[in-house]
Amino acid sequence: MLSNIRIVLVEPSHPGNIGAAARAMKNMGLQQLCLVSPGKYPDPQATARAAGADDVLDSASVVGSLGEAVSDCTLVFGASARLRSLSWPQMDPGQAASKIISTSQSSQVAMVFGRERTGLSNDELQLCHYLVHIPANEAFSSLNLAAAVQVISYELFLSEKVDGQRGQQEENDQPALHDELERYYRHLEAVLIGIDFLDPEHPRKLMRRLRRLYNRAQPDQQEINILRGILTAVEKNRSG
Repeated sequence: MLSNIRIVLVEPSHPGNIGAAARAMKNMGLQQLCLVSPGKYPDPQATARAAGADDVLDSASVVGSLGEAVSDCTLVFGASARLRSLSWPQMDPGQAASKIISTSQSSQVAMVFGRERTGLSNDELQLCHYLVHIPANEAFSSLNLAAAVQVISYELFLSEKVDGQRGQQEENDQPALHDELERYYRHLEAVLIGIDFLDPEHPRKLMRRLRRLYNRAQPDQQEINILRGILTAVEKNRSG
């Protein structure tokens, strides 16, 4: 999963930050580094600060625009030290890492970091699906570029380990299909009407609220089978 995650640095001005970011990535098992119009690269300072992560530096791609860097990605996150005035979907590092790991199982994902001084522009942010804000001391909230890469890389490493363990435990649990959920909702509605819990003439949005509840829970196929089994037992008990 980590192999499908690309760390993108937009116009990094200091080669030392590139090297330190590469080191942070390798510490956490990440390999894909992409540089958008770097100020100086390659550079001895980058190699020195990489401290052994030469393979990450050597395989780094250099492109001319953020659009080019993320052109093959299905999901793009943008890191920002400040909260934006425009409303934009936002996650904290842990939430973002979980989403990235989940998506990277089947497609390429990018985590984008802006310039050291000014971060990402609003035009660049529009290429991102989500904004990631790293909480910090409000009086001194701007992280060094490599430090920000380290925080996100650690969260990705941690989330990948948790997801891997969960996958081993639940490898046979497949998410319920849309049709399976719809059949369950119809079954549930019929039972609720049958036990006089739901008045079909005055439903008061009950089924809509129940749908929202199950959508949040995202039950798998086995769980839907269990729930339908409970409904069937209720029906048999009433008819008996």
